[in-house]
Parts: sequence; C-alpha cells; structure tokens
Amino acid sequence: MLQKLTPQQIQVIKLLEMPVMQLEQKIKAELEENPVLEEMESPADEALKIEPSGQEPQMDAESDAENGDDEKPENEPTANTDDEFTVEDYIDDEDIPYYKLDAQNFDPNAKNEEVPFSASVSFTEFLERQLRERLLSDKEFELGRYLIGNLDDDGYLYRDLDAIANDLAFNEGIEATKDELSKVLSEIKQLDPAGVGAKDLRECLLLQISRKDHSEKVIKLAETVIRDMFPEFSKKHYAKISQHLRLKDHELKEVLAEILKLNPRPGSAFNDPATKLMEHIIPDFILENREGELYLSLNSRNMPELRISDEYALMVEQANSKAQKKDKEAITFIREKMNKARMFIDAVKQRQDTMMRTMNAIIELQRAYFVDGNEQRLKPMILKDVAKRTGYDISTISRVVSSKYIQTHFGIYPLKYFFSEGMQNTDGTEVSTREIKSILSECISNENKQDPLTDEQLVEVLKSKGYTIARRTVAKYREQLGIPVKRLRIEIQ
Repeated sequence: MLQKLTPQQIQVIKLLEMPVMQLEQKIKAELEENPVLEEMESPADEALKIEPSGQEPQMDAESDAENGDDEKPENEPTANTDDEFTVEDYIDDEDIPYYKLDAQNFDPNAKNEEVPFSASVSFTEFLERQLRERLLSDKEFELGRYLIGNLDDDGYLYRDLDAIANDLAFNEGIEATKDELSKVLSEIKQLDPAGVGAKDLRECLLLQISRKDHSEKVIKLAETVIRDMFPEFSKKHYAKISQHLRLKDHELKEVLAEILKLNPRPGSAFNDPATKLMEHIIPDFILENREGELYLSLNSRNMPELRISDEYALMVEQANSKAQKKDKEAITFIREKMNKARMFIDAVKQRQDTMMRTMNAIIELQRAYFVDGNEQRLKPMILKDVAKRTGYDISTISRVVSSKYIQTHFGIYPLKYFFSEGMQNTDGTEVSTREIKSILSECISNENKQDPLTDEQLVEVLKSKGYTIARRTVAKYREQLGIPVKRLRIEIQ
C-alpha cells in the first residue's frame, strides 16, 4: 500500500534533490515571495569530525514513502570493438575520470563560502562574437551565423555546402551559392579556437598547425605528415613515415609529439563534460583532512539561516489579544505566510540533516579511501549499504547522491563516484570493480610501449594478481578508462 505524502514531506523530497546552487536560488525566491521569511546572520558552520564507528544508527521515522530498487550509480557503456581510427582514438586521454578535477589549486585553509563559480558563454556565442569583428557584409554575416549553427559540438562542419545552400533558401529565404558559403566558411576557419569549421580530423589538425611557426623544422615536418601521410599516421605505420621523410627515430618522435599537442576537438573547451564541470560545479560538501582527522561540513556559501520575522510575529500576537475583526483578513494572510515559512525552514533543516547523515555514512564506509584518495582503497558499496547505515530509504539515498559533489583535499568528486559493484578475488575477498580498473590502468601504464599488451594478455596479468575476469570485461573497463586498443598504444623509442 502506497502511503500518501504530506505537503511537508513533498517539499523535503524536492529540496533533497536540489544541488547547492539550485537550493540557493530556491531560498532566494522564497525570501522574495514571503515577507514573513527573513534571513539572519549566522556564524560559520562547524565542521563535523568523522569519528570511526561500528554502531548502526537508530532508524528514523523516514518520511519518504516511495520505494526504489537499488541502482548502479556507475555508468557501464558497452566496449567499442571498432578498430577504425576516430577522434576518440587520437585523444591522449589520462586514466583519470573526467569528474576527478585537478586539486593542485585547492587550498585546504580556504573558507567554505569562497568556493569559486564562473559562468561561460556558449560555443556558438563565442564564434559569433568573433565573426562580428570580421569585415563581412550583412548577408555574409547571416551566412556565417547559419554555418556556425551547423557545426557539431566539437567544431566540425560535416554537412555539404550545397545541402546548406538548399536549407538556406527553403528555411530562411536566403539565396546563396556554394562559392559564397565557401568564402564565409574560410573566415570561420580563421576564428578561435583553431580548427573550427573543418570537415574532418585531418583538416582540423592542418588548420591548427598552419598557425604555428614554420621556421621550425619540426613544425614543417608535422604539417607534411598530416597533409601527405595522414593514413599512415592514423594507423601508426611509423616505419613508412620514417622511410618516406628520411627521419631518425628521435626526429620522428619529436614530430609525433608536436602533432599530439594539437586539439582534435576544438569545440571541447565549451562542450566537453569535464570543462562544463570545471566551470559550473559547486560542491555540496567540504571534507578537510586536519592532521589525519577528517572533518565534514556542508558548503553554505550564500546560504543564509532563515527565521520568522519578529515584526510579523508580533502583529499576529497583538491581533490575537485585541481580536480586531477589521484586521482579520490581513492577519489570516500573515498566518498563512508564517505557516509556509515555518514549513520551508523545517524542510531546509531536514535536508541538511539528511545530507550530512548520508555523507557521513559514505565516509565511514570508505574511510580508508578518504584519508588519501587512493582508488585501490575504495570498497564495493551500493545504495543499500548506505541506506542500512543511515536508516533511510534507498530512494532517499539516491536523491542525496544524485547531482551532488564533495570537495576533498585531493579533488572534487560526484557522490556517485564512490559507489561500485563488487566481485570476489581468488582469495575470496570482495573487491570493488573500481579497484580492478585501477590495477588494470596500472598494468597498462607499466607495459612495454613498443609491444603493448592485448586484452587477452591483460586477462592473464590480472589473473596472476588474483582477479579472474573475462576478456570482454577487460575491454569494457579499458574503454571506460579511455585507454585505446593495443595498436593505438604503440610508441616508438
């Protein structure tokens, strides 16, 4: 039987789903709409020291009546077995997940309310602003805007200009020839970031290398490789390149290094998830390591403490004592606003309590990991484990985890990062799939770069370390880590 939720419970659920930025906006809106609600100056939040505890908390009277199945927070994309050379193959990804942001600039002594936030313009807006500065006619500018609108997120123009000309005539009523579009496209290719407007990866890299200093021999050679020997480069047929250009091994290595500095996704500065996170993320929690002790606090930047206005409370009190009928309508309005304000204040407090209790449980379950951020110390953990420890429903834990982030002394992470399924190794010990990925990454990092390991060989290496998994699972984990197939990991001496 499904329990009916009260308005108060529904409000708590909605607030619980909100990350810190949305909550700030919600509080601001409530303050503007409800004159009875006001903010008061509050002292800085005290960080909660995370004490090791083996005790299970007592069950709360959980208000959430929804029941949800335990879910896997970790995305599991299918391994790509296609051996074709793509933009993805070209990129030299690190084995760090996109959401594991650089902690080098993190100051553990900084105040919590000073966590930075910066907005950004869209890729299209950035290009259009530059286009306005070019010497173009009104028609050419409109053609340029339309071409920019046809770029994909990475900055490529895959559509044929004849097709775009037809669309312009049909949809916009603008007659344009292929030559006119080609002229404007040439202007777009001069914009920043270098490489935008290219029809394929080869042209994208050529646009970028053309802006470099060609007085340097390595730049000229790199351009030659991209222009004349791109198929050989893409398939890593380095011997053919060396023979054709009469390069020594160290010269070829310098040329390849120069090419790999180029960006195969010029639009990624605006559209890649990693960049978006770095620009927009605001952590919901702050975890500090003070001389080996962990302290947890909510990020309360721009988060005022709320209260009922003394002025309006006094008006209601005086009206009750005088019982003046002429003020009845006004007093009724104030009472309704006061009840709404109290309910909102209680909901915010309940959200804070639920958030802290849940995050505290996650840290207790993963304490060894949170001390230094070593991925191999992450234990298998699912939503049910945290629900059991907190006494909350699984659906409540899911709401807390969704779209929330924590700033630690070793980086900023989404809460979903700490969850993973488990498997048993040959010793019968349960280990996290994330631990296996970490060991897999380590194996590939230490392989012979002139003769990298195949997936079958990686299966045997992991087996020797006590992890028995199938080849297709190795391929899947390798893909998730952004590590290409053996052929594309070959390096020359």
